Amino acid sequence: MSRLGKKPILIPKGTEVTISGESFSVKGPGGTITRNIPEIISVSLSPSKDAVTLSPIRETPESSVLWGTWASHIFNMIEGVNKPFEKRLIIEGIGYKAEVKGSDITLSVGYSHQVTLKIPEGIKVVSDKNGILVSGIDIDKVGDFAARIRAVKKPEPYKGKGIHYSTEVVRRKQGKKTA
Repeated sequence: MSRLGKKPILIPKGTEVTISGESFSVKGPGGTITRNIPEIISVSLSPSKDAVTLSPIRETPESSVLWGTWASHIFNMIEGVNKPFEKRLIIEGIGYKAEVKGSDITLSVGYSHQVTLKIPEGIKVVSDKNGILVSGIDIDKVGDFAARIRAVKKPEPYKGKGIHYSTEVVRRKQGKKTA
């Protein structure tokens, strides 16, 4: 039994939830997100349309796992259309920089060439002096794109050069000692 799945998910004012067949859609001030829900999970809207409840159709190990997972997905969808999710990345290193041009982000991070990544639709990327801010209404897309940016140049343990999350602690090694 899922403790998370048992709780009703409250819908804030100004947010519209639509359930049609397997499709679950949330519309709010930030935009619209639609996902298909698995067949073994039942999603229902309260009569006053201020809460969403989930329940498994059959009691199986798979349904109890998906029950809590989809409760979390739906909560994130409702939260995302009201307030965008953000991931902040820090760029450390001499000459390391990021530049957003149209729908691409260009990273200069110590390679002989610049690395260009295409920004997915629905994601907003802002770069400043030593950081990148990735934001959007879909937490999965925001997290995935931030991870792809970080994977271009992970922080190295000796000087800490590279790209890392603002909340990430880079473990530093001591290096060689002189005798």
